[in-house]
Amino acid sequence: MADRILVTYASRTGSTIGVAQAIAATLTEQGMQVDVIPMPDVKELNLYKAVIAGSAIQGGVWLPEAMHFLQKHRAALNQRPFAAFLVCMTLAMGGGKYREHVSTWMQPVRSLVKTRSEGLFAGALDIKKIPSLGDRIKFRLSVIFRIWEEGDHRDWNAIRIWASALPKLLL
Repeated sequence: MADRILVTYASRTGSTIGVAQAIAATLTEQGMQVDVIPMPDVKELNLYKAVIAGSAIQGGVWLPEAMHFLQKHRAALNQRPFAAFLVCMTLAMGGGKYREHVSTWMQPVRSLVKTRSEGLFAGALDIKKIPSLGDRIKFRLSVIFRIWEEGDHRDWNAIRIWASALPKLLL
């Protein structure tokens, strides 16, 4: 097994893909060998010394395919260093006052795999990318009532800082 790192993700509208790619780019700049693969496409983990997995959040939980990935690969993930991240719009609200609450959404992950580091990142809101009509209406109303703002709320600097610390924790 080389010192290769897997960055894997589950996304609905693309925000999480961007975060995964930024994490991978930061690790690559530090000389790491990194693969970025959507969770449903990961077949086995034997090639990887460490795994970083992230999911978008819907309704306060990781996406179903992300939880399936963790359950399916639980034994292998617990045999190697593991870090996890989530991406959600709740972190774009209230100037960070919901961060502690959002961190509880990692509990189902923690119950399956021991995390060495956890990243919590705000996402992007592009209502036209939301697949469900009902959800589009809810988000449109949330924007009208100023609960959320449309746009990209990802903090690229915070993502890079978190990713920069990972090699010491994972390798």
